[in-house]
Amino acid sequence: MTNEFILGLPLYLTFALSIIVILVDTFSNKNKKVLYYYSIISYLAIIAAGFYIVSLPIDSFANIDKASLFTKGMVNYGGFANLFDIIFAVGGLLTIFAGLPYLKKEFDDYKEFYTLVLFSVFGMMLIAHANHLIMIFLGIEVMSVTFYVLSGFIRNRISAVEAALKYFLLGAFSTGFLLYGMAMTYGATKTMYLDQIQQMIVAGTFDITFLKIGFALITVGLSFKIAAFPFHQWAADVYHGAPTVVSGFMSTAGKAAALAAFILIGKSMLPLIPSDLTTDIAVATHKYVGDAQMIIAIISAVTMLFGNILALIQKNVKRMLAYSSIAHAGYLLMGIVSNNANGWSGIIFYSAAYMFMQIGAFIVVSILEKNEKFLNLEDYSGISKKYPFLAAMMAMFMFSLVGLPPFAGFPGKYVLFAAAIESGFTWLAIVAVVSTIISLYFYIGLVIYMYFKDADSIEVESNPGTASVTLILSAIFVLVLGVFPGYLIDFAVKLF
Repeated sequence: MTNEFILGLPLYLTFALSIIVILVDTFSNKNKKVLYYYSIISYLAIIAAGFYIVSLPIDSFANIDKASLFTKGMVNYGGFANLFDIIFAVGGLLTIFAGLPYLKKEFDDYKEFYTLVLFSVFGMMLIAHANHLIMIFLGIEVMSVTFYVLSGFIRNRISAVEAALKYFLLGAFSTGFLLYGMAMTYGATKTMYLDQIQQMIVAGTFDITFLKIGFALITVGLSFKIAAFPFHQWAADVYHGAPTVVSGFMSTAGKAAALAAFILIGKSMLPLIPSDLTTDIAVATHKYVGDAQMIIAIISAVTMLFGNILALIQKNVKRMLAYSSIAHAGYLLMGIVSNNANGWSGIIFYSAAYMFMQIGAFIVVSILEKNEKFLNLEDYSGISKKYPFLAAMMAMFMFSLVGLPPFAGFPGKYVLFAAAIESGFTWLAIVAVVSTIISLYFYIGLVIYMYFKDADSIEVESNPGTASVTLILSAIFVLVLGVFPGYLIDFAVKLF
């Protein structure tokens, strides 16, 4: 029992801290700083626990009798989940640092914000550690419910309330697909354990018709969560209307959590069947896996093109980042299409890189905006003269989002493109390159406004406060992951 809790230390620590934070909130009265510092200490502890577990030998997680565990094998320990633990906790920490000055400026520093972010991180980690379809569902719902509230956190702003309602309706709709898909998968394999589902499919003892329906419905449900075309409806409206620091968190850590679920589902429901097997069920399964990869590839391609083209015509910076987030979901889906260790490790690396550059960009917007003002491209004209630090940070994040070296976006996209080509989807990599070229226009266009356009008469007060910590950390990791990508990529590949 003790050994189990040690191996799952980041997950169980986050759960305990999420419960304790409610008590801290209750007894701290109106002292908002207590919860703020509690949250920072909590995330640092979770990150430290995550690095400790990652440092353990991979053999530490081998040969575990799952039936004897407290969770009865419904939760996985070790593997890529530990890297996602760190990614989620870092995303929460960056959001908390930026949230304090933003909420004071835009609304009020309500303590519930810190509680909700911590609970959402627990939901994300539960998804990554899942070995059971119900655990994936529980993790997604814990994360989603907190996101519904966070989207409308500035409740005296109509756009935020609208974002919360739209996100709730989207979540409710996607939940139906997800649950029906899980039910069909259970009907096909008679189990909800992911490792057992994979074994049943490889052995050929399953109903392929129910499995196809189940996988299709689960894919639709998860596509809603990552805002992939054509299931992106209202996603841009949600990111645009939600508090800016929340938009950065949802579009990065939230997207990474849904992709962790995609990896788990892909590994179990799309196993590689040996080509020398000629039984009817083996041939049918091989065709099913190929068709599923092709369908996801089409969703990936259209999502990249659609997101970048719509971002191209936006005049509002926050909305442009929202649509570009849809496009990046398409890039990340390339790792699912590849259906191999290189593709899955590429998702982990790009999720980490994307979190830093996207959160950083949204934080710059949050520092400059005031009551939903100073959000249009023209408002950024010449800000490099008045706010050189913010302009430099935004330029770095824009270059990374495009995929220019030496920033993290370049190796991130390269790994995903290479994985797609390796799997025989060269056409998808070509579409991704074309989409990247399209994105050059609006990402670099914002940099041109900041550095080469004359400033207008609009003045805006800028006081980054602790948000500067988020920007500096994001910039450092965008550079480090861009210059030294091999360490994380090679480590991630070994986990599969």
